[in-house]
Order: sequence, then C-alpha cells, then structure tokens
Amino acid sequence: MARVIDLKEFGEGFRENPHPVYARLRESGPVHRVRLPDWQSEVWLVVGHEEARAALADQRLSKDGTKMGWKSLEEELIGKNLLATDQPQHTRLRGLIARAFTMRRVEELRPRIQRITDDLLDAMLPRGRADLVESFSHPLPLTVICELLGVPEMDRVAFRKMSTEALAPSSADSEVDAFVALGAYFTGLIEAKRSAGPGGDLLSDLIRTTAEDGDRLSPDELRGMAFILLIAGHETTVNLITSGVHNLLTHPEQLAALRADMTLLDGAVEEMLRHEGPVETATFRYASEPLEIAGVPIETGDPVMIGLLAANRDTARYAAPEAFDIRRDTRGHVAFGHGIHFCLGAPLARLEARTAIRSLLERAPGLAPDGPPGEWLPGMLMRGMRSLPVRW
Repeated sequence: MARVIDLKEFGEGFRENPHPVYARLRESGPVHRVRLPDWQSEVWLVVGHEEARAALADQRLSKDGTKMGWKSLEEELIGKNLLATDQPQHTRLRGLIARAFTMRRVEELRPRIQRITDDLLDAMLPRGRADLVESFSHPLPLTVICELLGVPEMDRVAFRKMSTEALAPSSADSEVDAFVALGAYFTGLIEAKRSAGPGGDLLSDLIRTTAEDGDRLSPDELRGMAFILLIAGHETTVNLITSGVHNLLTHPEQLAALRADMTLLDGAVEEMLRHEGPVETATFRYASEPLEIAGVPIETGDPVMIGLLAANRDTARYAAPEAFDIRRDTRGHVAFGHGIHFCLGAPLARLEARTAIRSLLERAPGLAPDGPPGEWLPGMLMRGMRSLPVRW
C-alpha cells in the first residue's frame, strides 16, 4: 500500500510556493499518493515530466468522471464540456467547435487585441501606479473573450465575479452558487442569441454549426462549451500575464535582456508558461482499467492528478529548472497540456500575452514593483496572484 502524503501538512506555504514541495516529491519518485489540502480526498499525483506527458496522452485515464459514477459541478449545473469527455465524444465536440474557432479567426483578432491593450494602458499609465491585475491583466483577456463570444458589456462585471468563484472558490457554498448562476446565465445568453438570429460572434456560430452528417451541439453541450471557452479563455491568460510580468520584475537581468531585444519575446512567453504556468494541475482523470505509471500500480477508478507546474520544473527535462531564463529551450513544456486535450485556446492566450507584455514594456520603461503581490489563488487548479502592485 502506497504511503499517503498529506499536502495539508505543508500549510499555507504550499499555496504560496508549492515548488519546493514538488521538488521533494520528485526526488523520491514521479508518482505519489497524496491527500489534497482542500477536500481531503486521496488521489495519485504525477510530478515527473516524462510521466506527466505520457499520462496526459494515455486514453486509459478517462476524463469522463460519470463512467466512474462521479459528476462534477460544472457537468451537473452547466453541461458537458471538452475537459470532461473521452473519445469518440471528445473528437465530435472538438470537431464541431473547430469549425467556428479557427486559427484564422484568432489571427483576425490581432488588431482588436492591440486596440484593447492600448486603451487599457491609456487609462492606466497617467496614474503612475496601479494593481496590474485589476487595471490590465484581468480586463484584457476578459474583454477579448467576451467580445469573441458575444457577451454584452453590461454583463462582464457580474461574469467576472461568477467565474472567479467557480475556479478559485472562497467557500464550498460560494462555489455551488457560482455554478448555478453561470448555468442560468449561459442558458439565457444562448436563448437570446437564438432569438436574435445570425450574429458575428463565436457563440452564435456554435449555435448554427452543423457537421456534414447534420450533427449539432445540444443545449447542454452549448452551455458546457460556452463555460469552458469563457472560463478557460480568460482566467488562465490573466494568470499568464500577471505571473509573467512578476517574473520579469523579480529577474531584472531577464527584463533588461528582453527590453534590449524584443525578438526574445516569444521565447520569454514560453518560459513564463514553463516557469510559473497559469494552471497548477490538470483536471481529474480516472483509471478506466488497472495500469501502471512509472511502475506504480493504479487501480480501476482511482483518480489521477497530473501536476503541470511540477512537471515543468523537472530536472530530468530542464537544467536548473528553478531559474527563469527567457533564452531557455522550453520545448516539451506541458503548461497547455498534451495529447487530445491540449488547450484549444493556446494560440489566443499566446497572442494576448505577447501583445500585452510587449505593449506594457514599451510604454512603461520605468515599470517596477510597488509593494508585495497579493495572495495566491486557493486550491490546486489555478496558479495566479489576486493582485500585483506596480509603478512606473
């Protein structure tokens, strides 16, 4: 019987900086039985890079918890989404959304993303100091994804509150309330778009999208798709931009190198993803049959968490992984996942991060910290700070 490591024993330090804990775990092996700090469940946690990539692509690890008799809050209160399906259902859903959410559509957003970025900086920079999260890194991706999906501007403040509570809940009750509110909101939004007829936004296109065989997204699937696009489409990018800027400010030699040569920007964003990615662990997988990960036996039905943050700092894959180095070869990082569940929105997140960071550095040459960052988000799903005070 595997020894169970209670992550709660590491206290608040684990939430603020889990990297030393993950490093200690990796030293004794790539797979561990752990008890989660928030709801005291026992799961298998994969912390090795090679093992994480293999597990992310292993279809014996099911994303569909209903096969094991377990249904997530978002499935129960909103609907099925890409992150909770296996083949062939996943292929069907991804194929339908890929018809509307194309690379061309993302590229067409480039001028609008730049305009939103410029407008936010126009409002922020005259003040001399600000919370970067509140003034820049949160409203940028939120505005982009809301415009892309056709969420009315008047709804965005309420949506932000609901989405934050759903992904990083302050209590169990607030989490349930957030999912109930999001489900009701998406139902109303979809009904309004059906009634309004053809529109130019992505959600309207998803409502009308039909495959060659006549297949379409059901109402539950539309809600689930709206949820995963709106939530994953902005919360992760908020953390990417915020943590990325924080890394630059706390590594002045790297910031100076980037300022001196903006051709390093693409590599810098990839290093931001590797070093302090926006998603700490992938959502649960369940063993659909007995299997082994790195020689560790996993029984049918066992829940498995794959540590994206932990894998990206594995010394077996990256030399001096704790160092933040924008010239590093980051190929193979798993910040966006791997396999069939690789993040659909990765090109959009990269485009937004590159645009935001380039524009911020160009327009705020004196950018510097203005006090300690805010608390880190609770839980083991999202990795990000609630605030980042800066001045210029």
